[in-house]
Amino acid sequence: MGYPDRLHKFEQNSRDLSSAQPAVMKAFWELHKAAVSEGALDAKTKELITLAISVATRCDDCIAHHTYDALEAGASREEIADALGVAILMGGGTSVVYATHAIEALDQFSPPAG
Repeated sequence: MGYPDRLHKFEQNSRDLSSAQPAVMKAFWELHKAAVSEGALDAKTKELITLAISVATRCDDCIAHHTYDALEAGASREEIADALGVAILMGGGTSVVYATHAIEALDQFSPPAG
């Protein structure tokens, strides 16, 4: 399954979970919104952090979600690659594998050059 499809499936599953656990998921999404909102750090920086953590914690659905959101927040390929380097530092060898997943997601979410 490609990363755009993975993101779409995650969004569908999140809606289903929200139906089953409305109070919990409402609180989670409010926390999510508050955590990535502009503050001392801008939204792009926060999305780069969430992507690095997604790689270090080995969460492919998170990688899909936060790669997309980092791009939407204006992150460049170079900034994403730099964040992946930090994820590898913090997560070790396994993070190398998941960093390649993030590069794959980046390629799939980025418009073709030209």
